Amino acid sequence: MDLKVSNGPSPGDERTTSLLLLGFLQSCPHSCFQRELEALGHELPGPVPDELQTDGNRCSHFPLAAEAETDSERQEEAVREVARQLAQIGDRLEGSIRPGMVAGLASHFSVRSLSEEDRRQCLAAALEQLMQTCPPDMDHEKTQLLLTMLLAKKIADHSPALLRDVFHTTVTFINQNLLAYVRNLVRN
Repeated sequence: MDLKVSNGPSPGDERTTSLLLLGFLQSCPHSCFQRELEALGHELPGPVPDELQTDGNRCSHFPLAAEAETDSERQEEAVREVARQLAQIGDRLEGSIRPGMVAGLASHFSVRSLSEEDRRQCLAAALEQLMQTCPPDMDHEKTQLLLTMLLAKKIADHSPALLRDVFHTTVTFINQNLLAYVRNLVRN
């Protein structure tokens, strides 16, 4: 038997990470980017829809479709709850992010000619600096995830027009660096 193993993000992983970051950002009520966040939330892909037949009825070759939809809704609610909890923890770490760092990142993200990879590298460099200031007894991956999402929040707060770019860069960064942690976090 030939099994294929993929460690990269699946479309489901992309959606989970997007929902996690969206939920985290939505848990920040006093942010300057609420209008942009609402628009972004409407753009995110939803669960894969059931097929419609030409008569308007749902295709019945998926007998467990309703059950799968319920599972999907349960998972979405679990992701939102994890995001809320992370936002509460993030409130305690937020002070460790200097305004100068945020302004520098915002100016990098403002450069339209900067590639997605360059943006991720800027984010990674800032994250590395922040990680050095955190207590060593904190869970490393959890701290990385929190600080990454906090950086996205701070950049979007500084420059709301950058929310979409920051959001997509952050989702990609998390999926490249913290995917296994996010999968376990949501699963548990």
